[in-house]
Amino acid sequence: MDRVPVLKIGDFLLVSIQVDMEDQIAIQLQEDLSDRIVTTGVHGVIIDITALDIVDSFVGRMLSTIAAISKVLDAETVVVGMRPAVAITLVELGLSLNGIRTALNVERGMELLARAREEEFLDLGDDEEGSAEDGTAVTS
Repeated sequence: MDRVPVLKIGDFLLVSIQVDMEDQIAIQLQEDLSDRIVTTGVHGVIIDITALDIVDSFVGRMLSTIAAISKVLDAETVVVGMRPAVAITLVELGLSLNGIRTALNVERGMELLARAREEEFLDLGDDEEGSAEDGTAVTS
């Protein structure tokens, strides 16, 4: 059985789908990716679908499921390399890919995840300062 490789690049995991996604391969990918998110502690997953010429409802659901699993494990998902025909097919199938951000290529996907992570840290810093009853910031 083919396996989809899950590579760690910096603070992210990169999944490059180069094979036809069959049920067993998709299930194995979900398990492999979940395990890697937990063992590496990354907060970002990039799924490269550049090699996919055709996307059906199964692949769309699989991407949504992977994104949902990743989110539960505290990792954002970005799908990169989507061809125009694939985007059109997903829209025609009514698949909105909830919870998944998209970017044109891996580099832009990494930038998007890095920016999202920086914003999360900034938000956490604001929360730690707290706020007074009147809405003004309270610092220690």
